[in-house]
Amino acid sequence: MGARVSESDADAVREIRKARADGLRPDAVLTVSEWADAHRKLPKKSSAEPGPWRTDRAPYLREIMDSFSSRSDVEEIVFMKAAQIGGTEVLLNALGYIIDHAPGPVILVWPTVDTAKRGSRQRVAPLTTDTPTIAEKIAPAKSRDAANTVLEKTFPGGHLVITGANSAVGLRSMPAQYALMDEIDGWPIDVDEEGSPIALVEVRQRTFARRKRLKISTPTIAGRSAIEAAHDRGDARRYFVPCPICGEFQELTFDRLVWTKLDLPPAAAVYECAACGDYIRNHQKTAMLAAGEWRATHPGRGAGKIRSYHLNALYAPVGWISWGEIAVEFVAAEKDPERLRVFINTVLGQVWTSKGEAPEWAGLYNRRDTYAIGSVPMGALVLTCGVDVQKDRLVYEVVGWGRGKRSWSIDAGEIPGDPANVERGPWGELEKLTARLFPHDAGIEMPIRLLAIDSGYETQHVHAWVRRPHSTQVIAVKGFDHGGAIIGSPAPVEITISGKKRKRGGRVWPVSTGIAKSEFYGFLRLEREAGKPDPAGYVRYPEYAEEWFRQITAEQLTATKTRRGYIKLEWSILPGRQNHALDCRVYARAAAALAGIDRMNDRDWDAREKFLGAGSTPAAAAARARAASTSPAPGSSAPASSAPTAASSPAPAPPLRPGLVPRPPPASSPSPAPGKPGRPTWVPPRPDWLKPR
Repeated sequence: MGARVSESDADAVREIRKARADGLRPDAVLTVSEWADAHRKLPKKSSAEPGPWRTDRAPYLREIMDSFSSRSDVEEIVFMKAAQIGGTEVLLNALGYIIDHAPGPVILVWPTVDTAKRGSRQRVAPLTTDTPTIAEKIAPAKSRDAANTVLEKTFPGGHLVITGANSAVGLRSMPAQYALMDEIDGWPIDVDEEGSPIALVEVRQRTFARRKRLKISTPTIAGRSAIEAAHDRGDARRYFVPCPICGEFQELTFDRLVWTKLDLPPAAAVYECAACGDYIRNHQKTAMLAAGEWRATHPGRGAGKIRSYHLNALYAPVGWISWGEIAVEFVAAEKDPERLRVFINTVLGQVWTSKGEAPEWAGLYNRRDTYAIGSVPMGALVLTCGVDVQKDRLVYEVVGWGRGKRSWSIDAGEIPGDPANVERGPWGELEKLTARLFPHDAGIEMPIRLLAIDSGYETQHVHAWVRRPHSTQVIAVKGFDHGGAIIGSPAPVEITISGKKRKRGGRVWPVSTGIAKSEFYGFLRLEREAGKPDPAGYVRYPEYAEEWFRQITAEQLTATKTRRGYIKLEWSILPGRQNHALDCRVYARAAAALAGIDRMNDRDWDAREKFLGAGSTPAAAAARARAASTSPAPGSSAPASSAPTAASSPAPAPPLRPGLVPRPPPASSPSPAPGKPGRPTWVPPRPDWLKPR
């Protein structure tokens, strides 16, 4: 007779059998959206809507995420999008899905190593700590724990490497089944002379039959946008939503957002249905998004392996950006080329088509102003300087900047001398230019706030000069065709002229020359309206000679085909022209960006005026009246031979010879006063320059 089993023992046996059955039963195969809805927790620190993730909040993300699921045969998912509509959350949900549900080696790439570290701390770390199923798979970060650092994390069945697209070493660190690539339009075209960082990532995946990669980015400039090129290799899906009035499915496009014809303020904009013509309100989007569906506009492209998606900010859920806010933002940006570019990129999620043909130099020459070369007109409140280095001279331009990125060319010229000659080269005169004070029409003197010098030629001599005691006033820059901003983050330079390493080296700032040139050409095309202030970005310049205008318009965008057959837009010099003046303007613009003019609002400019005393002095009021009476009317030109009277404005400077070489002053002009360092002898003399008015 067998021993009697107690009730508690029977319960224990049942639990053991159940646990054994659970262990033998395979896990349910989830999609990324199913996993996120079941497990993802949004942190309070970095989310506007903390708590459990709900795909229903942004239904358009469901298919994009599910294409990354292990049950999907799609290999590459491309998401070209507006800003702040959930793109990074797609990436984080895919990463969480990999760690918890489909483990394997994964590489996560941001534009730079710095942004990778920041993204790891601010986005990946909360994912691994606030989502319980992931937290139990990744050990807490410890300084001595090699399994979990800022840029590397180990989990059962896989390993995560986080790196920047500017690090070739990081990109080739390990084979990867999964590749997550964020903001690829901000990636360099070439990294450490080893080729495209996107190609380097894709090479790491070749040995995996079930590989997956996700490319996400806000687009930039047409022909140079990596996300646009990737999107066009896929089936180009668009999100179609039904009209709540007639039920017709349609894609939401900005051109159907209306307010003017209904006499509505932009903040009250509504959407006009493409089918019935009725008007849809922003609050009706919730039901529309829930019933929406993705449709391929180029079915078959990508052979079923590449799915590409495009989404603009009109689809943002209620409570995020509204149609009215989009209309207000457009009205504020439509007359400012740079702000309009940002609007098209970040709100419409479209590439900016740059008008890359050079403006006609003759038209610019004919609208010259009559203020004196070397003097600072009213409105210019920050001075920067750009310097281009040539083998036998330095070319420079001093630029004054004001509200709305309006600009005035203050001075332009050349300093002869071999830059390689430390003792007798042009560096001494450049030192004087850096220290020079420029007379302002308000009766004050202004220094150069920041000087940016090209370090692409005679690199070591440039860095040696930059490291001298005035280093807070000058920076070394280097131009690049790529980049997501006019000036990027600096890179260290630790080599001396003799080729030795320096412990505390200098820094070189990358400048996106393409963005700066596109912006400058857009500003040059702006037209003035009679009786109205200059439009934001308007460019003024004194009576320079023709050569300067030929040089600032010496480049244009041209389309070339790469070895892989893709079309690429590049800036090229027009035959028979020089572009040194254009380069100087680009570097001066980069210096202005670093000085903060892009972030300054009216209150900041008011404070700047007050600090300089340029807003309310008697001289300032007189200068404003003088400027109003002497500025040429729109459409008219200031004759080069007509000199204004002494009572109305200073005498114009003599023109520059071709090549920007200054002519000596006429024989009848009095010699410059002695003891005024930094003032070129060819600038027309003005006895009252250095005197209070």
